[in-house]
Amino acid sequence: MESSTATEATSWAIDANHSTVEFAAKHMMLTTVKGRLASFTGSINTNPADLARSSVMVEFDAASVDTRSEQRDQHLRSADFLDVEKFPAIKFASRGFEGISLEPGAEFVMIGDLTIRDVTREVRLDVTFEGTGQDPWGGERISFSASGKIDRRDFGLTWNAAIESGGVLVSNDLKLEIVVQGIRQ
Repeated sequence: MESSTATEATSWAIDANHSTVEFAAKHMMLTTVKGRLASFTGSINTNPADLARSSVMVEFDAASVDTRSEQRDQHLRSADFLDVEKFPAIKFASRGFEGISLEPGAEFVMIGDLTIRDVTREVRLDVTFEGTGQDPWGGERISFSASGKIDRRDFGLTWNAAIESGGVLVSNDLKLEIVVQGIRQ
C-alpha cells in the first residue's frame, strides 16, 4: 500500500465490528439505561491539506436499536419512538469542525446534521482523535471517540408517561457515546 502524502485526501470505511454507537437515558429519573444502534455503515474522509474539508457520513438501521430488553426495544421501534416501519434509517452527516487536528489525543468539535424520523437537527459532538495504526493484515486503521447530548423531542420523539413521584418515565436528554474505527480504502 502506498503511503499518503500530506496533501491527498484519504477515505476510511467505518468498521462496525470495532465501533460502537451508544445512547443513555434516565428511566424514572433515577437510573441510567444504555442502549446502542447495532447496525450501521459509514465513511470518514480526512484531508490533511485542509482538515476543515474532512467529513463523516453514517447511516444507522433504526430497527437495530438494542437496550438488552426485547419489550423495551419493540417499544422503541414502534410509532411512539423511532417508527422504524416508516423511518428505517437514522443518518448523520458532518458539516464542519472547530479546532480539528489529527494529532493523537487532539480534541475538537464536530458539527453535523442528525436525521431521525425525517427530522434533521444540528448536533455538536466533542471528538478525540485516538490515532492511526497498521493492522496485522497490512491495512491502516484510524480511530476517534466522541460524545454529545441531544433532546429527543427535537426529533419528534415525544412519547412519555408521568410517574406518581413526579417527573417522567423517560428523560428527554439522550447522552451519546461513540467509538469509531475506520479502515483505509
